Amino acid sequence: MSHTWKHDRAEAQINKRISDVQTVEIAEYVRDTDLESIPTSKAYKVDGVHLYADILNLDEMLHCTDIEGETCHKRTLRFLNQHFRAVDRILARTDAKRVDFHNQRLHALISKPYNTQAGAEAARVNRSVAIAQLVINVLKETGDTDEHIPDAMVRVGIDSGRALAVNNGRNGYREQLFLGEPANLAAKIANGTVPGIFLTNAARAAIGLDKLDDPSRTALTKEEIKTCEEAAALNVTARIIVDEWEEDMKNNPIGAFLFTRHAPPFRTMDIPALTPTNSRRQEALSIYADIDGFTKYVKRHIDDRPEDVVKTLHVIRAELERVLTSDFDGRRIRFIGDCIHGLLCEGTAQNTDIEATISVGTLCAGGLRSSFNLALEKLGENGVDTKGLGLAIGFEYGFMAISRLGLKGDRIRCAVSRGVLASEQKQKLCNGTETAIGNAAYDNATQAVRDLFGKRRRVARLDFNEATDALSGGGDSTAKESRAEALKMAAPAVPKSVAFEVRPHCKVR
Repeated sequence: MSHTWKHDRAEAQINKRISDVQTVEIAEYVRDTDLESIPTSKAYKVDGVHLYADILNLDEMLHCTDIEGETCHKRTLRFLNQHFRAVDRILARTDAKRVDFHNQRLHALISKPYNTQAGAEAARVNRSVAIAQLVINVLKETGDTDEHIPDAMVRVGIDSGRALAVNNGRNGYREQLFLGEPANLAAKIANGTVPGIFLTNAARAAIGLDKLDDPSRTALTKEEIKTCEEAAALNVTARIIVDEWEEDMKNNPIGAFLFTRHAPPFRTMDIPALTPTNSRRQEALSIYADIDGFTKYVKRHIDDRPEDVVKTLHVIRAELERVLTSDFDGRRIRFIGDCIHGLLCEGTAQNTDIEATISVGTLCAGGLRSSFNLALEKLGENGVDTKGLGLAIGFEYGFMAISRLGLKGDRIRCAVSRGVLASEQKQKLCNGTETAIGNAAYDNATQAVRDLFGKRRRVARLDFNEATDALSGGGDSTAKESRAEALKMAAPAVPKSVAFEVRPHCKVR
């Protein structure tokens, strides 16, 4: 099947999404407001503390075998499943809200005590630090018994402030999102190489700690953590959590992870039906597309024009998913904040067509950027400010393991592999105009793809037309099919009555 992006089709869909949020309501978060089912055109301003906990050595777990075969994927998925069930129990017992759990990365919100109470912010930060230390202590005891899987190295980032709570508004798998500095800065300060608990200057100030030139380089001391724990006075200990977790694991064992292949396209993969014993694994392409400059954009508008933030995010994320799934037959795994992660694969149930998969991934990256640029244009025409936004894209090829973790009724999507980690890292290296290709994808691609990305393996302003022209001009058969399909779609329809009528210009003698 040929994959292509069409301007008129994208424009029609973008206009529909703009109409979804023509009028946006911004409300103040009050005690016990339900944030699980926020309407598409509504957002809540929430004062709270955002906590990100990141396992720094997931890559080491994925390299517990020299070859990336089933063994390392099974071991890593089992570890993540145990980790998720332990941490989720901690959040439930400490009245914290799980916002997202993306592979090795947890995002939680601590909104109690509410701002109507004296000293609320300090109490929330103290509580967040105590929860973070509880997570670290529990994971020391709930690590995998497999000697090949190392103990988790955990780094926690914490920030405090006001954010907008919204819902992605997509049918079938609605994901909550918090827009604003506290969520983004907590994620950034958790992104490092040294384990420990790290607070932004805003969070430090809330509990009376000195401001630092670079808070991402200084973890809290044992004494500072102990002070927070004493102030928080959590009604649960690591021992209680571990005992409950062990009982839960005995009563609800994980079971073996079993893999089968999915017959492409990935668009038809029924992710909600996946379980450990019904997981998928095959060679495919992982792609990340992140809205660059969004943190500054939200900060600029959260007080004066928060409606623009809601409109922009809804339109862009919906269109990025449409391009991935409808235009290029990929599958969204999840949104991570203002970033989309997806997989795509070409071939058969038995074999992946490697070159075609990577070529389609390149065209998809071009389509994502074309739709992103068009979305900014249409939003601007509707009076929405989108200044300073860009799109950073990274993709990589390799074996991908797809499953769902947790217990029935509360399972989360998970796609993990060395390629998933590499694609995210490639995306993070890009600015808002760039697209980057991973090493494995580059090495296994057609010559046309390699020529396009060059030795730097990164290219600026790669939209769909440029990707198609470069690849088809270089002899890439997948791109040639896509171009032919695009020309066919652009050609005006010819009425049958004309198509089959022959009118000789001269008499036949």
